[in-house]
Amino acid sequence: MNHPRDIALLFTTRIIRLFCYGFLSVVLALYLAETGLAETQIGLLFTFTLAGDAGISLWLTTRADRFGRKRTLIIGALLMFGAGAAFVITHNIVLLMIAAIVGVISPSGNEIGPFLSVEQAGLSQLAADEKRTRLFAWYNLAGSFSTAGGALAGGWLSQFLQSAGRSELEAYRLIVMGYALGGLLLAILFLNLSSAVEAGQTKTAGTKLFLGLHRSRHVVLKLSAFFALDAFAGGLIVQSMMAYWFHVKFGVDAGVLGSIFFGANILAGISALLAVKLAEKIGLVNTMVFTHIPSNILLMLVPLMPNLPLAIGILLLRFSISQMDVPTRQSYTMAVVAPDERSAASGVTAIARSVGAAVSPALTGIFFGISAWFSAPFFLAGGLKIVYDLLLFREFRSLKPPEENL
Repeated sequence: MNHPRDIALLFTTRIIRLFCYGFLSVVLALYLAETGLAETQIGLLFTFTLAGDAGISLWLTTRADRFGRKRTLIIGALLMFGAGAAFVITHNIVLLMIAAIVGVISPSGNEIGPFLSVEQAGLSQLAADEKRTRLFAWYNLAGSFSTAGGALAGGWLSQFLQSAGRSELEAYRLIVMGYALGGLLLAILFLNLSSAVEAGQTKTAGTKLFLGLHRSRHVVLKLSAFFALDAFAGGLIVQSMMAYWFHVKFGVDAGVLGSIFFGANILAGISALLAVKLAEKIGLVNTMVFTHIPSNILLMLVPLMPNLPLAIGILLLRFSISQMDVPTRQSYTMAVVAPDERSAASGVTAIARSVGAAVSPALTGIFFGISAWFSAPFFLAGGLKIVYDLLLFREFRSLKPPEENL
């Protein structure tokens, strides 16, 4: 079970995609503000973006194991191109919302669309159980480093373009154009995947399916409910909104914002890799919970800092442990379901996260519009995430993945 070419290709598409997400995320809210949208409209647009992603991705990922994982990835790449192109062409709020609902665009710098679910299912098909968590850790490390590079490049490129005489709007629009072109490049790369990434012979003939699931539906739906709570909390402070908070609170320009989130995402990627050894010692669920709680305490401390250096320091410290739950969560989800449920399971849990996150940016937009509540999203996000950690530990500490039962 070794397919280095396909694994390398899936890592490459992950790197390019997350670079594009990071490239866009630092300037997206600033770009929309320059086009004349109000803070509440920006928050609402991000909510429509995440809600649309949830619907489209649910439809694609729950069919991917039968329709074809490769085909699903190509469709996702084309939707990414379409959304980016629409954001370049029009500033009409109604047309932007339609593009946000139908297309794939990331306001957070994080994964969006069907890609993560289908790629994870494909990687699980290509690797043995005992190598799955490590492979996912490197996969997340590659993504975090790429997001970091994208954030740095997007922030400083827009700063350079403005220094060269471009208006803020023109500079930001060029960043959005780069995002759209990234979608086209992904579609070309996905065409080169082999059939080894596919689910192969399914065992669902005569079996009643629910969202592409059969025997694991109860576990997946319970996980999905918890992940939705976590994502709702995370959606309150997506990277674009956090960048905007730093810009308003401390007057930080786009170049410095890019540098901040470059460092943050580098640390996040390293934390994902460190999770492997910890998971081998204490288990996947324990790693998810016991690294996530202190991360969210640090998140709540960020707005309490009296100056920019301390706020950045606490933020970077938070990111240094913030992603240790990600490869473990992904690996755990793949481990406790049947092979022919993997795309669906990853898709349903990812969509639950998208749905959970969909409402939050609109709330953050409202909070940002009220000076007394400007920092409230940090406290609400951190507190709800800790509630999620405690619930997850209570419900799943006894359900072990195969490699922990050896």
